[in-house]
Amino acid sequence: VIPGYGGGMSSAKAQLESDTRTLAYEAGRKWNVRVNTISAGPLKSRAASAIGKEPGQKTFIEYAIDYSNANAPLGQDLYNDDVGNSAMFLCSGLARTVTGVTLYVDNGLHAMGMALDSESMSDRNA
Repeated sequence: VIPGYGGGMSSAKAQLESDTRTLAYEAGRKWNVRVNTISAGPLKSRAASAIGKEPGQKTFIEYAIDYSNANAPLGQDLYNDDVGNSAMFLCSGLARTVTGVTLYVDNGLHAMGMALDSESMSDRNA
């Protein structure tokens, strides 16, 4: 959980995870296809960098990346290729029995609770 990242986005992601499980069952039984979802951690994309951009301040995604690096079990940067490689795995024969899952590609951040006292958020909490 990243402080300040909630509201509609959190409920939309929860619904996507639920839809993934439902569609995996329905599409699997009817058409023998697999349905999975990838939930990526914070990536510094052009689109993400435009959110909350104010002169002289870090963008929201920069705070989210700092938070992730400071609090996730694997404190390292996440790259587009990390997400792409996970998608390639899910599309490959290696994952032929994997369906209905949400694959978190986030350095383990999803396994953490919210760290409100994180140093990475000190500027944002002020």
